[in-house]
Amino acid sequence: MITLDNVSKSYGDFHVLQSCSAIIGRGEVVVVCGPSGSGKSTLIKCINAMENFDAGQITAAGIVVAPRTRPITELRRKVGMVFQSFELFSHLTIEDNILLAPKLVLNRGREDNRMVAQSLLKRVGMGEHAKKYPSALSGGQQQRAAIARALAMQPEILLFDEPTSALDPEMVQEVLQVMTELANDGMTMMCVTHEMGFARQVATRIIFVDRGQILDDCSAEAFFAGRCSERARSFLTHTSSERLR
Repeated sequence: MITLDNVSKSYGDFHVLQSCSAIIGRGEVVVVCGPSGSGKSTLIKCINAMENFDAGQITAAGIVVAPRTRPITELRRKVGMVFQSFELFSHLTIEDNILLAPKLVLNRGREDNRMVAQSLLKRVGMGEHAKKYPSALSGGQQQRAAIARALAMQPEILLFDEPTSALDPEMVQEVLQVMTELANDGMTMMCVTHEMGFARQVATRIIFVDRGQILDDCSAEAFFAGRCSERARSFLTHTSSERLR
């Protein structure tokens, strides 16, 4: 479903990504983790053509993305994205936020579109909030609405860029629960997150990134058993310590 082939990106002399390669199969749930500033979010944004890269090639759901090839419309049909800061349109109701992209890209009829929106909002536990505006919702509710919006395009792949980092601790679990249900339903997912509990519970694979390089690409079982790089083991120890404070 996703192939990264020696993807590199630089800002001047600063190497954000260095020859990153990986293959993610259909139905896999891959967590991308690593220290802040390691290139995780840049990597996932390159997959959805939200960031340019300098060298290499990415194939996502059969669509090729290269430094001079960015088939954005085609990608948006097949690869959904959920952002750290929700990115909902404040002047639209939650339902209209969900209706917008399918209307513009899929040319789906309004009534069919509305039925899909209502179904997706119920799926993420937001059925009663369709007519509300984002400002009337908690952060966790907004993020669940953002997931429903991404699902409205019927994507083959869902990408998550730190979907819980902007949430209060008590709201994190409600978003992770929706993501867990999607994973259990077989959605191919790639998620940048520091939520190691979620990674341990749901991920099939862990990709550990540091200083723009993929240092580890292994099963979640192997990663959490410490069969990974020394740098990743140090990261896990530090993350566990932070969680206990």
